[in-house]
Amino acid sequence: MQDVEIALSHVSKKYCKSLRRSMRYGIRDICRNTCGMSSHSHVLRKEEFWAVNDVSFEVQQGEALGLIGANGSGKSTILKLINGIFWPDIGKVAVRGKVGALIEVGAGFHTMLTGRENVYLNGAILGMTKAEVNEKFDDIVEFAEIGDFLDTPVKYYSSGMFVKLGFAVAAHCDPDVLLVDEVLAVGDIAFRRKCFKRLKELRDENVTWIIVSHDVGTIQANTDRVVLLNQGEMAYVGSPEDAVSEYLYSLSLKKVVPDRTVARGASPPDAGHRTADFEVDRVVLLDKNGHEREVFTTGEALAVRIEFTAKKKIVAPMFVVTFFNGDNEICSESVSTFDGVRIDKLEGHGSVTFKTDSLPLYSGIYRLYLTVRDVSFGPIAEIAHAAYVNVQGGKHFTAGTFYMQHSWDVELEEEALGQSAYVT
Repeated sequence: MQDVEIALSHVSKKYCKSLRRSMRYGIRDICRNTCGMSSHSHVLRKEEFWAVNDVSFEVQQGEALGLIGANGSGKSTILKLINGIFWPDIGKVAVRGKVGALIEVGAGFHTMLTGRENVYLNGAILGMTKAEVNEKFDDIVEFAEIGDFLDTPVKYYSSGMFVKLGFAVAAHCDPDVLLVDEVLAVGDIAFRRKCFKRLKELRDENVTWIIVSHDVGTIQANTDRVVLLNQGEMAYVGSPEDAVSEYLYSLSLKKVVPDRTVARGASPPDAGHRTADFEVDRVVLLDKNGHEREVFTTGEALAVRIEFTAKKKIVAPMFVVTFFNGDNEICSESVSTFDGVRIDKLEGHGSVTFKTDSLPLYSGIYRLYLTVRDVSFGPIAEIAHAAYVNVQGGKHFTAGTFYMQHSWDVELEEEALGQSAYVT
């Protein structure tokens, strides 16, 4: 298609864990190819693994695509495949136009050369002529903010200075495609602000760019579409909000409960502490219609029903419901008696239901810790894994741990209000 700037079709790339074997495999493959024989690039040999496995997507001209995923998921490898540093073992990578890339700190720099000399060297690598570098040299140096260190060998530069100079050259080479890796995180706040301002200018000039970042705020604010990678494979492709929600959910899933089937609002997997006189029969998660659910969204109504059997009369009990996140930090704790709920006694079968009209938690798996205490605060039942609440984004999703109920007030002069602001 004419508007497609980047296209990956069933792309796979494998690496070898052993350097010695990797060199041996490389020599063997070169020899086989020289003799007109296939190197069987689709077959994994001993200690090889797929760093990228069957990845396909297209990026339209002027589109901003984000790549997210845990470390080792293949994000940087895909950028290097697009930039032509690596060749895929399987599939095809097609890129139209000039590519400007900031993939690794110091990539394309010669440490013995000065900053000035490396501007020309890096510019040449990016396809700029000497005349083009001369024309933009002052703008590059001003953007890089390296000042008196322009004629200093770059081996004495800090990692932040490397990033500044590398980004300055890449952003001024008039690229059709710009590839930006996590290296921007090395720069200071003021420089990062300048970088994203420059990226916006490039977007306005219809430049296509792909950005890799672990900062979900950066991804949400600066991309049109996001690809979520998991162990080299595409796990999700969609809007920044939905992709980030999936990403945070997958992270919390690894931290809290490795088996997705455990994250259900059914019988608790961990019995915890119980007395002979009191038994928690079941803990279930319910939606606003009273239906049992496994997955909820931010801002949705949630009810936690605790079904129990009291074999002996328990006077003035209290129920404590605590939500823990994937880092085992308390997100919220509610105590029935502190909320003005008075229960004279428990005897026989019954249930107590904790309700919230608007679940404030953002995407993730949350562990529900249930405690039942008697009038003297002594434990009657204590269940560390009473249930798991699976939250996957929602209309309120931005970033953080929980959604804060809030409102906005805007006060402007009448003329400015009519022209530049509105409140809904």
